[in-house]
Amino acid sequence: MRDLLPRTKNKEKLLKDKCKQDGFCKLENLNNPKVTDFIARYLEHCNPDSAFVRTDSQKDVEYIRKRSIEKGEERQLEMDGHTVHFDGYNDQARDKENTKFLLPPDKEIGRQFNSINKEKGLKEIRKYLENIMKGKEAYICFFCLGPKNSKFSIPALQITDSTYVAHSEDILYRDGYDLFKNRKFENEVEFFKFVHSAGPLEGGVSKKIHKRRIYTDLEANTVFSTHTQYGGNTIGAKKLAMRLAIKKASEEGWLTEHMFIMGVHGDEDRTTYFTGAYPSACGKTSTSMIESEKLVGDDIAYLREINGELRAANPERGIFGIIRDVSPDDDPLIWKTITTPGEVIFSNVLIKDGKPYWMGMGKELPEKGINHSGKWWKGKKDESGKPIDPSHRNARYTVRISDLENKDPNLENPDGVKIKGIIYGGRDSDTWVPVSESFNWKHGILTKGSALESETTS
Repeated sequence: MRDLLPRTKNKEKLLKDKCKQDGFCKLENLNNPKVTDFIARYLEHCNPDSAFVRTDSQKDVEYIRKRSIEKGEERQLEMDGHTVHFDGYNDQARDKENTKFLLPPDKEIGRQFNSINKEKGLKEIRKYLENIMKGKEAYICFFCLGPKNSKFSIPALQITDSTYVAHSEDILYRDGYDLFKNRKFENEVEFFKFVHSAGPLEGGVSKKIHKRRIYTDLEANTVFSTHTQYGGNTIGAKKLAMRLAIKKASEEGWLTEHMFIMGVHGDEDRTTYFTGAYPSACGKTSTSMIESEKLVGDDIAYLREINGELRAANPERGIFGIIRDVSPDDDPLIWKTITTPGEVIFSNVLIKDGKPYWMGMGKELPEKGINHSGKWWKGKKDESGKPIDPSHRNARYTVRISDLENKDPNLENPDGVKIKGIIYGGRDSDTWVPVSESFNWKHGILTKGSALESETTS
């Protein structure tokens, strides 16, 4: 069972009806039947009233930004270019229980991973997706994971009914419409595909959280996500793509790793590049943002052997970072970027008089405002009697790396950067010494890295 849906009977008519003439021309100009076949199947099944096709043009990007404000998925803040998005009160993190791999009966990937029989999972997600976009506009977006025109490049396609998701991906990922143009794919497995719907909304947030599903079809390189808005569940090209890239890398002889990439300056203008592997919320972004050093990426790394050298590239061009404890003293570079005019999406922070506030920012917080729970005041509790923080502990900011002062000049290098060392780390208050050095690569990876444990984070 390779795919969820049969081929659309009259593809051209359906695409013209859903995408209108302008959108149909954009798809026709791709000259890529495998891509348009996939799009047609899911437009027919999800049944949006219309679909907007995003090319690499600034006009298309601006349309999605504008629509996000009009729809209420984002709200304009006081500072130019700054917006805020709120996820539902119970939709604030990755849903581990309902995140599953779709596996045929003869396949296993280990007990530590949630999985479901592929045929059963596809039937369930097909039921949830049927007509889920009725009454809405869908957004068809094309991205490139990794630098363009590179061995690292992976084409990725997103279909979503969320302008917040589409806008976030525009900040986080390189434009990919031209990457799909005239590309002769032998089958749909050659590009990553993401189908997402927030489902019915109530008060601007997903209403049917009990139907939240994030299902990954490794065989088809496709991820389905329903009834959720939180970025980790919906921004297809991020952690969802990472799962697909891990499989692709293992089959092709390279690596996809949860690592930052940074350039460290030494004597005589020498720059040495390191990767760093820490669990989530353990300081990857903070370490990679050390003042006077250079940032290539803060979260994910593609690693390849090129001409006998270990080289790395960042599949992303932006940061979807945890904002808690970001302050002018501890994170001056990030602080400057998110407190000056420019394109920034804040999510699940506290808003008062058009200004964002978050815990640990080093300033006194207002005693009332708007946050992910709606109207908020100091001392507010949820239905279970639990105090509601002014900003969620998993509140985020989304920015482009190119807007940071410490961006590395090799961010878009098609050959990546040469890696000379790997840093393994985590949260550990009472066992390991703060810093230790391995004797060699094998000792570092096997004895240090693979044995390292970390305290639980959010």
